[in-house]
Amino acid sequence: MTDIASGSPGPAAPAGQRPEAVKAIPVRHPWRWVSAAAVFLIAADAIYTLITAPNMDWSVVGRYLFQRLILEGVSLTLALTVVAMVIGIVLGAILAVMRISPNPVMSAVSWFYIWFFRGTPVLVQVFFWWNLAIILPRLGIGIAPNGPWLLSASTNELITPFVAAMLGLGLNEAAYMSEIVRAGIISVDQGQTEAAQALGMTRLQVMQRIVLPQAMRVIIPPTGNETISMLKTTSLAFVATVPELYTRAQQIANFNFKVVELLTVASLWYLFMTSILTIGQYYIERYFARGSQRQLPPTPFQRFRQLLFTFHAPPPGPPMMTTFPSEHR
Repeated sequence: MTDIASGSPGPAAPAGQRPEAVKAIPVRHPWRWVSAAAVFLIAADAIYTLITAPNMDWSVVGRYLFQRLILEGVSLTLALTVVAMVIGIVLGAILAVMRISPNPVMSAVSWFYIWFFRGTPVLVQVFFWWNLAIILPRLGIGIAPNGPWLLSASTNELITPFVAAMLGLGLNEAAYMSEIVRAGIISVDQGQTEAAQALGMTRLQVMQRIVLPQAMRVIIPPTGNETISMLKTTSLAFVATVPELYTRAQQIANFNFKVVELLTVASLWYLFMTSILTIGQYYIERYFARGSQRQLPPTPFQRFRQLLFTFHAPPPGPPMMTTFPSEHR
């Protein structure tokens, strides 16, 4: 037999007798602990430097963390994120289906939309919708370009600051979501689509019952990432004078001149909201992974409980005995 610890062959066991136990010694990684300690010390030093900064007034952070204007900005940020993502997901799914459609007109229109909205900055798009009244004072529906209006209204009344930010963020997000949905759709084996169509299912039925349930495993992770990104991108709505979280923090800082403290307040709220979204994304991914994995990965709580019990686990028993068949019985 071979001693695993030394790698040298050990004495052979006599015929008919149980061989000695195999003693396995785990490989040690001293530099792993050294690098972990170095990273911990650097992070601790950075946090300590920030906390003990001489000109940092943490009492201002505590006073404004749950202030009414900040909470109003948080609620408006969440509302803008939800509305923009709903527009982006719905319109993005439509554009993705149009992009893979055999109809060349539908495919070309989808391609042009994606090309335009991905090629221009979202800040410019929000600013455009906010200043649309400069070139179009009134919006309406008419019989002809110069004919009478059937319905019309002032552009400033229709495109409010919230609507301008919603259109700028939502329409831009639709261009990215269309590519995410298209990637999920084309990840499904084409043979399944052909088999479903051979059974008499329509194209819509194939998409609803065969393709999308499997494509969700590919669509969900980047969609969650886009949602988290959208939550932070709502800060660009300040160009349309939308009083979201970042704008409220800036307004208060312009009044009391505590710029860093109010930015810290906004950052803490962004971190809290993105953390909640990250947890939600994890459980949604876990839900749609049921059909692709025999055993679902443990949840963070289950991992913590497993780690907790591992530290208090009883000492291991005797080493495992490995027997080899002898040549002579």
